[in-house]
Amino acid sequence: MPRVPDDARSKKNASLSRARGLRGELARARDVSPRAITGRESPAEILRHGFPAYVGRQERTAFELLVRAIQEDYSLFATLSGAMTPAGLHQSCLIPLIERGIIESLTTTGANLYHDAHRLIGHRIHEIDPNAGDLKLRLARIIRIYDLGFWEETLLDTDRLFSALLRKPEFQRRMTTPELHSLLGKEIADIEEALGIETPSLLSTCYRHGVPIFVGAVQDGSIFLNMVKLKRLLGAEFKLEIDVNDDVFAMAAMQHYASEKLGRPLAVMMLGGGVPKNYTLQGEPLLDQILGVPTPGFDIDVQICVDPVDNGALSSCPAGEGHTWGKVSPEGVGRSIYVHADVTAIFPWITYALLSDPSLTKKPRRLMDHFVDAVATLDAAVQRRARKLRSTIEYELPKKTVASRRKP
Repeated sequence: MPRVPDDARSKKNASLSRARGLRGELARARDVSPRAITGRESPAEILRHGFPAYVGRQERTAFELLVRAIQEDYSLFATLSGAMTPAGLHQSCLIPLIERGIIESLTTTGANLYHDAHRLIGHRIHEIDPNAGDLKLRLARIIRIYDLGFWEETLLDTDRLFSALLRKPEFQRRMTTPELHSLLGKEIADIEEALGIETPSLLSTCYRHGVPIFVGAVQDGSIFLNMVKLKRLLGAEFKLEIDVNDDVFAMAAMQHYASEKLGRPLAVMMLGGGVPKNYTLQGEPLLDQILGVPTPGFDIDVQICVDPVDNGALSSCPAGEGHTWGKVSPEGVGRSIYVHADVTAIFPWITYALLSDPSLTKKPRRLMDHFVDAVATLDAAVQRRARKLRSTIEYELPKKTVASRRKP
């Protein structure tokens, strides 16, 4: 019998050892044996036992991670993209989660905040056939958002509302988007109380619960478009400006404050992708890589989005890729899930399961109440590193030679 070389025997033994290890891991993994649904289960039981694989399992994992974030008192930063307030997702899901103290910071689009105000002033958003014919809809002055429709006057009246609010004295200064939306939230809350409105808006809810609202592309929404109009009409009389520099710093400051001053691990829940996702995640590399302030990154990462993960877009960037940028902690890579599904189809189920358990609640942390302290805390951390940071702003730029300056 021919002798097997030692190196070949070693490779075979190593391969068998790996195989046994993998078989052991599989043996210890959860069995796929869903229970028969009887109709008497709680929402949490349905998610835990009726969603065994594929996107269903992704949804189950997202639910389990959010349960952990609540039970272990994570500071949860949420993002919301897409036309979700016209669809009412804020009323059905976000506002209840904010009221339970689960969402502590929100990044969204100016459009979501603007469209939410339509209902406040008596306008309605109706279901519409997305194939009804856009040329006919335009002639009828009906605005369409896929299968939602409303009159054009809705936009014009909402423009007037925000123009009146933005002209008030307290708005006439330079500020960040959380400060702007806190002021707007207070005004909207006053209007709701004056009119006896029982269903609150997203702006007023965040104001009442101290939840900061960031808008990373404020110039891409109609609230800002009305600011442009006011500036052109009123000139120097209109002093409201958005300080983008301070806004980005404030996002990092909120995350740093929650982590370092309040001692809480960070979780992020992203509904859709786009600017809200990137704006929130950028706080971590700004802290660690740009400002030199050590930060662990997000420890729990949950995203619901329909985008493919292989097109290079930030909207679909998974946690592992985010970890390479310093946005997600090493532990967070293993505590993450990307749910490949439409937010409107998936998130209400998760919200229902979370809210059906009365133990899953937290005292609101009211991060907006700590806004000034958070900014000052991060400022102090940066100043302590100022001497070292100065070396990062120098770079020897190439100089043009005499030959390169000659015309061809």
